Amino acid sequence: MSYLKQADPELYDVMVRETERQAHKVVLIASENFVSEAVLEANGGVMTNKYAEGYPGKRYYGGCEWVDAAENLARDRAKQLFGCEHVNVQPHSGSQANMAVYFTALKPGDKVMGLALAHGGHLTHGHPINFSGFLYNFVGYEVDRETEVINYDHLLDQAREFQPRMIVSGASAYPRFFDFEAIRRACDAVGAYMMVDIAHIAGLVAAGLHPSPIPFADFVTTTTHKTLRGPRGGMIMCKEKYAADLDRMVMPGIQGGPLMHTIAAKAVAFKEALTPEYKDYQRRIIENAKALAEALKKLGYRLVAGGTDTHLMLVSFVGQEGMTGKKAENALDKAGIVVNKNTVPFDPEKPFVTSGIRLGTPAVTTRGMKPGDMTTIAGFIDRAIKNRKSDEALAAIAKEVADFSKRFPLYEERLKGA
Repeated sequence: MSYLKQADPELYDVMVRETERQAHKVVLIASENFVSEAVLEANGGVMTNKYAEGYPGKRYYGGCEWVDAAENLARDRAKQLFGCEHVNVQPHSGSQANMAVYFTALKPGDKVMGLALAHGGHLTHGHPINFSGFLYNFVGYEVDRETEVINYDHLLDQAREFQPRMIVSGASAYPRFFDFEAIRRACDAVGAYMMVDIAHIAGLVAAGLHPSPIPFADFVTTTTHKTLRGPRGGMIMCKEKYAADLDRMVMPGIQGGPLMHTIAAKAVAFKEALTPEYKDYQRRIIENAKALAEALKKLGYRLVAGGTDTHLMLVSFVGQEGMTGKKAENALDKAGIVVNKNTVPFDPEKPFVTSGIRLGTPAVTTRGMKPGDMTTIAGFIDRAIKNRKSDEALAAIAKEVADFSKRFPLYEERLKGA
């Protein structure tokens, strides 16, 4: 950081303040995590200087022998980690990974089914304001109104009626396991491609703690951050028979030069994920999520689908007069707890207001917090929501949260150097 401090003190100060924010608050955003110092080092390394359009051994530029080595490490480790036939580690994001699959397998106007955004899906799974909704004829499947989980018999019936070219599964806010075998049956019944977006659950899948879609799906996409705990980026896995078409679609189809520094950081993260310690870490993410869910339920909060099988949960305020997800998010942030407002199934509120909040445990687990600490955090959440109209009370809670956070140091050396 000393080079940055000298070259740009203003931006350096912003970086320090962001490091302090991460260290001094409790981050419960389900899609966020803290990478290792090794991942940070690779992501900020000299490979940011190299153009490497193409693939290892087939580049359009000279001087690619070492970035080839880095990309091959990332690809080999990803294949070992997930047991897939082919992998492309070049997508810059999960959204671009999804785009590449759609462009590989579909034509504009094709029919596609995806989990509706309001029921836990993702923008790129067919929302009308997203490119996926612009280009393809998506119909959303939903969770059951009573159980708030996917009814796979109904999904099959819907597929038979709609006759999609592809069925997309995966979610950004769905707290229960997916039944990938049942989705495969629906795809086979109508001759559809099966694509699974495991961006949120990739770390759990890698550790064998969530059923893997790899044996069933034609295409599997993911981000490399979130539970996987790598740098921000995307990745695609597929059956070997689609490999050549997919790779051509990623580059030159939708991208030019890959971000080689990020690919190097992906390689580091995949190596970390191949260790026994990583599996234990993922197990603790789930244990913490269950502990937080149970603690909140004991305090009287209603959780969508009754709880969680994964790293995340949704708290619903439907029926609580005057309470919204937006109000909860704002109050909790003032109290030092970072969450995001989130729609819940059959939400009566608008998407920028919502009736719920989404909570996840990857980041707090990375810091070393345990199930007993989840009970403490649930207490902070409860007090902040009940005192949401008092800035004084929220400031007092924020001080407690900061003191609590100091027990679980984060990026200490960086803060010492500031």
